[in-house]
Amino acid sequence: MAGSRASNRPPGQSGRDRISPRGGDPLSEVKFLTVAEVAALMRVSKMTVYRLVHSGELGAVRVGRSFRVPEHAIHAYLKDAFTDSA
Repeated sequence: MAGSRASNRPPGQSGRDRISPRGGDPLSEVKFLTVAEVAALMRVSKMTVYRLVHSGELGAVRVGRSFRVPEHAIHAYLKDAFTDSA
């Protein structure tokens, strides 16, 4: 097969299955939340969450026209927010 690479992965497993966003848990174990779920969790409006995502303060993944926020990104944002306000 010209131009193809040999893979040691089991059939059906892509390289993305093993990527870890924080170097700890595999991507399949990351919990993603919708903007509405994040807003409810943080007790803010959805627009506030969208502003945080668009400004880069809150990490998110774009899925089609929607955003999904990894749970660890929420924890990191809130941890930074607590340390900034003293």
